[in-house]
Amino acid sequence: MDGVTSVRRDRPATSGPTPRATTPTRRLAPGLALATAAALVAYGVNLLLPTVSALLVAILIGVALTNLVRLPEATAPGLAIASKRVLRVGIVLLGLQVSLLDIAGLGAGIVGVVLAVVVGGLVVAEVVGRRLGIVPAQRSLIGAGFSICGAAAVAGVEGVIDDKREEDVVTALALVVLFGTLMIPLVPLLVTLLGLDQQTAGLWAGGSIHEVAQVVAAAGIIGGPALKTAVVVKLARVLMLAPVAVWFGWQTRRRAGAVTADADGERHLPPLVPLFVVGFLVAVVVRTTGVVPAEVLDVLKVAQTLLLAAAMFALGCGVRFATLKTVGGRPFVLATATTVAVALIALGGVLLVS
Repeated sequence: MDGVTSVRRDRPATSGPTPRATTPTRRLAPGLALATAAALVAYGVNLLLPTVSALLVAILIGVALTNLVRLPEATAPGLAIASKRVLRVGIVLLGLQVSLLDIAGLGAGIVGVVLAVVVGGLVVAEVVGRRLGIVPAQRSLIGAGFSICGAAAVAGVEGVIDDKREEDVVTALALVVLFGTLMIPLVPLLVTLLGLDQQTAGLWAGGSIHEVAQVVAAAGIIGGPALKTAVVVKLARVLMLAPVAVWFGWQTRRRAGAVTADADGERHLPPLVPLFVVGFLVAVVVRTTGVVPAEVLDVLKVAQTLLLAAAMFALGCGVRFATLKTVGGRPFVLATATTVAVALIALGGVLLVS
């Protein structure tokens, strides 16, 4: 009898069904669904107002939402995936918009100007940021965003640098949105004041403005052949995301503090060349070969925009006004200095070689 009693004690107290653990898909669904909805809204706004960037709208939706209401905790895992993995897939697809043949058609002089803009922007952000006492991660993020391709560059480089804080990333994103938007009316105005022809104006717009969509908006205001020229120059800057990400990854590995620990306690170094950078370069090569039909490229461009918009929304959800108040005015000074430096390098280079 004692044995029987012992066995009965070991049995579960209830005979009902055992609750199932939440699956990864169900855990990620709320945040991913919210990011997808925001991306669709942003894309719809872009369709109605083509000069308004879907990425910009997505960031603003995220910023507004997270500061006006308290997002449910259930959305956090999905938003984290959107801001990392979804972003990187979008960056890979961004490579399909870059043709090496188009960039080569700019000529060695303009390609040299593009290199000078990116390197000059990064150097100015580093030197001025150091003098202002801004932490290394924040000046790297601002330098990349302002010299390469805006918010996508900030988010792409963020994955390969160390010692970054949440406020560093969100501050760089907020600044690149603010200053890039201000340049949309400012560059066409300066083009008129300086008396630049449309070809030169397009080269300058593509070499100085932060986001691809912002370049399209500004060049559209300038009109004529400026738009196509500006976009090609801008895409040449986008291509620089790959070597710059590799550079920051190498710097991270070189520093002793770059060693991190994973969930199992094992210590490892971040990859020298992130997988999304490899994918981006492969996409550039595929685009250059011309094997992908134009109709497919159009569809993939929509997918790229939606993916990046979802990622930008997720990143925007991390921008809290209370956090921005604590960063002070120094990042704004750095953003101003970097914007002016990039614009002057681009203008001087374009006037020199055109």
